[in-house]
Amino acid sequence: MPSAPRLVAEWEPQTGVLLVWPHADTDWRPLLDQVEPVYVSLTAAISRYQAVLVCCRDHAHRDHIESLIADRVPATDRTVFATTPYNDTWIRDYGPLSIGRDGACELLKFAFNGWGKRFDAVLDNQVAMRLRDQRVFGDTPMTVIDDWVLEGGSIDTDGDGTVLTTASCLIANNRNPNGDQHRVAQRLQQTVGAQRVLWLTHGYLAGDDTDGHIDNLARFCDASTVCHVTCRDENDEHYAPLQAMADQLGGFRRPDHGGYRLIPLPLPRPIHAANGRRLPASYANFLIINGAVVVPVFEDPADEVAMTALRTCFPGRDLMPIDARPLIQQAGGIHCAALQVSAGIPLLGA
Repeated sequence: MPSAPRLVAEWEPQTGVLLVWPHADTDWRPLLDQVEPVYVSLTAAISRYQAVLVCCRDHAHRDHIESLIADRVPATDRTVFATTPYNDTWIRDYGPLSIGRDGACELLKFAFNGWGKRFDAVLDNQVAMRLRDQRVFGDTPMTVIDDWVLEGGSIDTDGDGTVLTTASCLIANNRNPNGDQHRVAQRLQQTVGAQRVLWLTHGYLAGDDTDGHIDNLARFCDASTVCHVTCRDENDEHYAPLQAMADQLGGFRRPDHGGYRLIPLPLPRPIHAANGRRLPASYANFLIINGAVVVPVFEDPADEVAMTALRTCFPGRDLMPIDARPLIQQAGGIHCAALQVSAGIPLLGA
């Protein structure tokens, strides 16, 4: 009988990272000239340390991307491409998760319904299977769970059976109707090997259309350290809910019954869309890769405060800041745009 599954922590060794490149038939159309440089910077940063697999719409799109990255990504052997249709570029939420089992790695794909049926996601929901069918992951087995909706950005793990998440997202009826904490915890145990689920019932960011993804609020940095977003302005709408979230994090216990080391991250100054909507800018939306952490920054005085805090969380890794202001215009960030693939799983061009 196979052993229980284990959701692999983001800081564990990786083969590489998946990116899905914006194009004119996505919501990025009016912002392409602003957002493509972010993806160039992401590709360049990640490829210094490991492989990058870039999903593109067709061969012409691939040629375009290659021309953009030619001067920034000298290690071309670390950049491979696959062609697939997609609605949107937030691969974190519809891509396959890396699972450890019996000393090997496999992939797990959950159903994706456009963040609670807010956006068309028919093509996004097929991307992982299309990549599998193109043998992008070699012979790595992929289990497809098409009867339960779960987004990658909605859960985080210590790699040892603890899952951190938000009740506002995982129990939302627009994903899996009639769910509750007990049923969801059981499903997480069955699928990703969650032995403990730490439920946050406080905390949110204005403008977040994911119902409160954990990767914008609080993140494991190692098995005993959690960084979390805070607000010091008592007049800001985030002050009370983020303080309540911090209090709740302070009450959580590790498996050995000790408390977590909590590292506060500031909020940048409010960033608004053209229509006045406040956007969910967050320093917690960083990406951990081999030897480095890619950190979203916003040309804000809080950037350096956040970088200093994250250096205490990742003393053995380089910190690589990338301007995430274009990404936040679509309410996403660095972590949302990328998905790591664990060591042991190949990333092959197609």
